Amino acid sequence: MIKKVFISLVVLGGIFLCFFMPLHSGKTDKRTVIQFASWGSKSEVDILKPIIYEFEKENPGLKVDFMHIPQNYFQKIHLLFASNTAPDVIFINNHYLPIYASAGLLEPLQADTNFYEKALKSLSWGNILYAVPRDVSNLVIYYNKNIFDEKKAAYPKNDWTFDEFLVTAQRLTGDGIFGISFEEDTLFYLPYLMSEGGGILSDDLSRLIINDEASQKGLQFYADLRKKYHVAPLKEESASATMAQMFLQGKLAMQLSGRWLVPKYREEASFDWDVAPFPTGDAGSIVPMDASGWAIARTSKHKIEARKLVDFLSSKESIEKFSASGLIVPARRDVAESVYFLDNKKPLHAKVFLDVISTSKPTPVSIDYKEILDNLKGRFEYIFN
Repeated sequence: MIKKVFISLVVLGGIFLCFFMPLHSGKTDKRTVIQFASWGSKSEVDILKPIIYEFEKENPGLKVDFMHIPQNYFQKIHLLFASNTAPDVIFINNHYLPIYASAGLLEPLQADTNFYEKALKSLSWGNILYAVPRDVSNLVIYYNKNIFDEKKAAYPKNDWTFDEFLVTAQRLTGDGIFGISFEEDTLFYLPYLMSEGGGILSDDLSRLIINDEASQKGLQFYADLRKKYHVAPLKEESASATMAQMFLQGKLAMQLSGRWLVPKYREEASFDWDVAPFPTGDAGSIVPMDASGWAIARTSKHKIEARKLVDFLSSKESIEKFSASGLIVPARRDVAESVYFLDNKKPLHAKVFLDVISTSKPTPVSIDYKEILDNLKGRFEYIFN
């Protein structure tokens, strides 16, 4: 199965190989070079580069060869592994980590107790940690307070139910406004399944549970938001606009999404907005929790130096710099519970992102998870449309 996954990734990534070459400085000096690969937007790279500069300044015998791969990241990373030219340090997430960890391509690591336990669990395989976390990723409900005020609807409560959520969405829908967002990516319907006690894979990864009664109940509720109650936009009604664009345009009263939208909404929203927890189903308010962090290739010839870089990137001081932008939910408790995250900027209830961690669930991901989702995609498209 692992071989099958690797072959499929090579096929997907092969067309990009001729366009991609690892970046080298071209300088000849006596410093040890650590290759470090990461994705990220320009704003994220603008945070990362000064951190790398500080690392090199504190470690004059080391140089970081930063490989920024903004698109088709994992296809290219796989090709580097396949050609035995993998970077020393690799930014990775929990969805792809099982593929590389199960194939013995990553170095086992350790992390201190400052990190959220669920973040460490998400970046582990076989109870072994393979990446030191930078951030956790969960989902909350963004809501337009102006629309709520105009419709005389009460703001979401911390313990609101699916039924109360639906009634609220119905009250907010009308006059060109939809009550709630709708996206067909797995990430955005998993909360509905999990909160009813279901999901895609069982926790022990032994079987598919999508056909279980609880999963089907959550899936039906989500589909009904669009098709039965029409409180969420149909595909043709959103057209080419993203849910974030519709929210900014005042066409969505509520949106289910993650922390990554905070910088954008702080800058572009012309209305007052805040965040609230996902509503409660039969099993509670449960959203998937993912994580990203830094791994070390087992083939690295500079593992001690690579570990120094990972320690520096995951330090309190570095994570504070990532958090100050509003982009991430830090995986370190000492940063998450500080002014660097709980500042006075929007959203007012930023602590919701932290509260959700205790009720969230690390996404069960197997080495063939992407293949499973691809096989289910057509079925879900039919249900949702």
